[in-house]
Amino acid sequence: MSSPWVAYVDGGSRGSRGPAGIGVVIEHPGGRRVEISETIEAGDNNYAEYSALLAALEYAAENQCSRLCVFSDSEVVVKQITGHYTCQSAGLREIHEMCKELIHSLQEFTILHIRRQANSEADRLANAAMDRTRKLKSRVGAAMVPEPA
Repeated sequence: MSSPWVAYVDGGSRGSRGPAGIGVVIEHPGGRRVEISETIEAGDNNYAEYSALLAALEYAAENQCSRLCVFSDSEVVVKQITGHYTCQSAGLREIHEMCKELIHSLQEFTILHIRRQANSEADRLANAAMDRTRKLKSRVGAAMVPEPA
């Protein structure tokens, strides 16, 4: 049996309407490493954390991965996915179910909670995505300011 792929996931949101992004690092058993850093529309940090997990699961499905081990610094996501907490948030229910469906398509899945310090690469990618969003909004806002007469 082949070794599982390993994914480190992180998501963040700077305020309820601020920039949001995800960071994912996927390590293939053969040594290949894939990084995902994307801006997202998120209402809060928990949604961003779920979005990072979803990105890892979608990548795994698209690349015929059958065994995946995920590391996340979000205790909420880890405990909801493992069934230790129920997902009661209406805003998270849909993305929670999307993740669960993809998990069920895998032969083997584990998700483990790790400290933020052990998740620094995924955190760096999520912050880079949020920084790109902030710069884009700044440029858009500046373009809307009329020129002085």
